Amino acid sequence: MAEDGTAASGEDTALRGVLAAEHAAVWGYGVVGAALPPDARGPAVDGELAHRDARDRLAALLDEREADPVPAEAGYALPFPVLSPVDAAALGAELEEGVSAAWVALLDAAEQSAVRQLAVDALGTAEARAVGWRRAAGRTPATAALPGLADS
Repeated sequence: MAEDGTAASGEDTALRGVLAAEHAAVWGYGVVGAALPPDARGPAVDGELAHRDARDRLAALLDEREADPVPAEAGYALPFPVLSPVDAAALGAELEEGVSAAWVALLDAAEQSAVRQLAVDALGTAEARAVGWRRAAGRTPATAALPGLADS
């Protein structure tokens, strides 16, 4: 519900969904980095910073719309134990795939061209990061034909 008592738009709801996914990605990248040797943490640091920037942009956009942003949770459940650098890379891929799904949902709900462009740009950069993580985890294929969409 918007501050003025009206129902939130589908676009605002989708923006909140992406913000929630970005919060989870920021938290998850801390786990990814912790499981990597110090000399291999660069991509994890870069990913965390990218998701912090996206999170902050989304929160500001929701604030401009007078729509309440979704708060970060204190912690998030991991999809599997992260006990090695390969596990860390697999988690990095999972994080990027999660935010990609949220960005696709926003793309579907977008009413404004600027929001559509934001979603397209973020989806492309998330998939680029996911490719690197999938390769590091030994996953094939390393690329997704339609990032953010469930496999058919």
